[in-house]
Amino acid sequence: MCGITGWVSFDRDLRAEGRVLDAMTETMACRGPDDRGVWAEGPAALGHRRLAIIDLPGGRQPMTAATPGGTVALVYSGETYNFTELRAELAGLGHAFTTGSDTEVVLRGYLQWGEAVAERLNGMYAFAVWDGRHQRLVMVRDRMGIKPFYYHPTADGVLFGSEPKAILANPLARRRVTADGLREVFAFVKTPGHAVWDGMREVEPGTIVTVDREGTRTRTYWRLETRPHPHDRDETVATVRSLLDDIVRRQLVSDVPRCVLLSGGLDSSAMSALAAHQLKDAGETLRSFSVDFAGQSDHFVADELRPTPDSPYAHDVARLAGTDHRDIVLDAQALADPEVRAKMLTARDMPVGFGDMDASLYLLFQAIREHSTVALSGESADEVFGGYLQFFDEEARRGATFPWLVRHAETLGDDTGVLRRDVLDTLDLPAYVGDSYAGAAAVVERLDGESDFEYRMRTISHLYLTRFVRVLLDRKDRASMAVGLEVRVPFCDHRLVSYVYNAPWALKTFDGREKSLLREAAADRLPKSVYDRVKSPYPSTQDPKYAFALQEHAKDLLARPGHPVFDLVDREALRRLAHREAPQIRQASRRGLERALDLAVWFDLYRPEVALA
Repeated sequence: MCGITGWVSFDRDLRAEGRVLDAMTETMACRGPDDRGVWAEGPAALGHRRLAIIDLPGGRQPMTAATPGGTVALVYSGETYNFTELRAELAGLGHAFTTGSDTEVVLRGYLQWGEAVAERLNGMYAFAVWDGRHQRLVMVRDRMGIKPFYYHPTADGVLFGSEPKAILANPLARRRVTADGLREVFAFVKTPGHAVWDGMREVEPGTIVTVDREGTRTRTYWRLETRPHPHDRDETVATVRSLLDDIVRRQLVSDVPRCVLLSGGLDSSAMSALAAHQLKDAGETLRSFSVDFAGQSDHFVADELRPTPDSPYAHDVARLAGTDHRDIVLDAQALADPEVRAKMLTARDMPVGFGDMDASLYLLFQAIREHSTVALSGESADEVFGGYLQFFDEEARRGATFPWLVRHAETLGDDTGVLRRDVLDTLDLPAYVGDSYAGAAAVVERLDGESDFEYRMRTISHLYLTRFVRVLLDRKDRASMAVGLEVRVPFCDHRLVSYVYNAPWALKTFDGREKSLLREAAADRLPKSVYDRVKSPYPSTQDPKYAFALQEHAKDLLARPGHPVFDLVDREALRRLAHREAPQIRQASRRGLERALDLAVWFDLYRPEVALA
């Protein structure tokens, strides 16, 4: 797991631009604390920061191969879980290997198959190949968008990087955000390809972007496709279990210490239990970690979104699976720490956070990194198997908008109420969301003979798998890589995603509950408490001290009336929130405070030029 960056300029020799390439590369230091490397030849320059996971001495990058037609150079971030099989296949085709790394397998695979190598990879990855034989750059991103990848076309080439900060370190990129960028920050729709920063784009999941002297071209090598589901209930459950066993086995491969993120929910519990069983057969004990908040278990108050605390269930799984478990307990002061907020904003490059849930994720990963370098997560099982409340909410099922936006403000809080009225009028978020939804829903293919209801549920699944999950995957990647921790997401294996996506909704809920297929597939490894548990999302602190700390930080911000954040934030709206009695700060109000503070820190860190006209 690493950070990559690079620059292609067909009108200059980039060997003279070492200082700029170094600056771009060093922005990725958190993603790759173990090693660095740069390479330049003519119009191409590549930079790499390495987090060593497989073949610690042999996986240095950029990695190059000399050919009669020119040098082929690669910078690669991620993991290829089927690299052993691909290595054997390539060796049979005559390729000689000098390392045991998956990076060399990808490089040799490109030499053999060209950009079609992407279709053979199972994993999470973002990589760029400079092909000196054809004077072109090839950028490839994994199918689900697990690893981030951005690029910025220039007058004579392109800049690219794992994160926007690498691109912004080049003087050719302006730190400018237009109205469309701000719409993306606030609308919560994750438009494919959108990068918030003006002039910048994402390499879309499942896509190859090629840049040469003729321009830029894109090709989609994978997308969610509608197909008939071939199996009955028993066969489907058995297939899901077989896939999960294979996926977990592949994703446990590591030359450094690994662990699991265990919340006590069905997703992480199933994944943790399967992983623990596999390692136990090999004579190893799996480490597991959970996040909790000081006093939360003793003073937990159930609500519609979170009916139960996590800790008791996580402990049940740890006991049954025999993991070496540790709770990471956080207090309100740590969650509200301005330094933590600044680190998360730096990690994400844009103010698109989740408040205390971002802070707790960062602090959890920071604590885990003291013990492990690789962690497996249950992320994305809700999107794959249909676990969110909105899958069962009639209003969300009937609504002509993204299902997670139905009652979004009342459950997660309204973070737009703190904006100035003229800004809201300019952004016109309802129209932006409406247009985005229409485009997202239009690409969903209907199966021949599929009922209206099944097609609607297919559409909701597609929206979660192509829009919502990418928000969570980006958040997970940025928070983990900010502390040099690799987080793997078994439920994002494209084989599992495709298979379950095409299972009819009636089959996904055959027992009348959410995630029926996953529950039954892992039933023999789960404690009864978790098997019966009602869905509960990632935890959020209930400590009123957290809200009080936010108010104090907001008052400090209000004492800086000339701060550029007030070009966006309504000063009086923020003042009302900052002086409301702390016990009255509900989730909706708290999100307004968090958003205003995020925007202020973003202005302080990035000095963006905001152009709304």
